[in-house]
Amino acid sequence: MLGFALYFAFFRNAPNAPAPEKAPVEKPAKAKRPKEKGPARYLTVFEGKVIGIKDGDTFEILYDSIPERVRLAEIDCPEKSQAFGKNAKQFASDLCFGKTVTVASDGKRDRYGRIVGTITTKDGINVNEKLVKAGLAWHYKQYSKSKELAELENRAREKKIGLWADTNPEAPWEWRKGRRHR
Repeated sequence: MLGFALYFAFFRNAPNAPAPEKAPVEKPAKAKRPKEKGPARYLTVFEGKVIGIKDGDTFEILYDSIPERVRLAEIDCPEKSQAFGKNAKQFASDLCFGKTVTVASDGKRDRYGRIVGTITTKDGINVNEKLVKAGLAWHYKQYSKSKELAELENRAREKKIGLWADTNPEAPWEWRKGRRHR
């Protein structure tokens, strides 16, 4: 007890000895936070790098350091959980993932905020047309009057290429409608 009393009496308020100097510790750089989503940009023709393929007809393209989602115009690929959905996604990925592409759009966005447009690779490959030609997308006639896409789909059907090899392929818009009603 006497030791405690002496400690508190003499050392409790005594000035502390200066702490030895420590070498400054460098903090690791913090990862940059993504930019806040502001109002949607009005984009018609732009060039960017494909950084993601969500499914056969939805791409993520880095433009001006901001990712933009692009929905391919005039076509509709099978959904990922539909027959040939994974094939369409892989085909699209093989065509242009990690590459710089040009997106041409009328500036409109769909109800999910995606730019609706046509993607062309540096090699001049029209991705929208290539998917239809490979039998991995339907010509979306509800939103397109393109005679070229209609002809590409007809040729793929006749040759039973891709999804047209199935005896009764289900259009993605019909498949989605069926899922909504469940």
